[in-house]
Amino acid sequence: MQRRHPAVKPLEERLSERIDSIVRRVQNALPEDLKKLALGVPVYCEWKMAPHWLEEGLAPDTLGVFSGPSLADSTEPPSLESPAITFFLSELWDYCDGDQAAFDEEARITYLHEFGHYLGLEEDDMEERGLL
Repeated sequence: MQRRHPAVKPLEERLSERIDSIVRRVQNALPEDLKKLALGVPVYCEWKMAPHWLEEGLAPDTLGVFSGPSLADSTEPPSLESPAITFFLSELWDYCDGDQAAFDEEARITYLHEFGHYLGLEEDDMEERGLL
């Protein structure tokens, strides 16, 4: 049986920690009103995309997704689902060919893009703002 060094964390854990750090940096750089909104949207990491995402129509190479109601939604009755952003670590890591600098940049872009969805921005709006 092969043992790993106790100080070496699994890739999934290391990437999840990188996402946490990147998201915190992005949130801290936002204007105060947006930062307050961003802090209210939890961020999750999944190693592989769960089957329910594919059943909901996401492409298998999706890097992240916003789920739940956006600020632009006015559903009656109110949605029981809370807003959230989920990263798909394996897809993101593969997309970046294992390059940490590229991973960090794509994670930053993905977070801003998904946060844009929370704000109610459409793809065209995000493209104009450089979030695509």
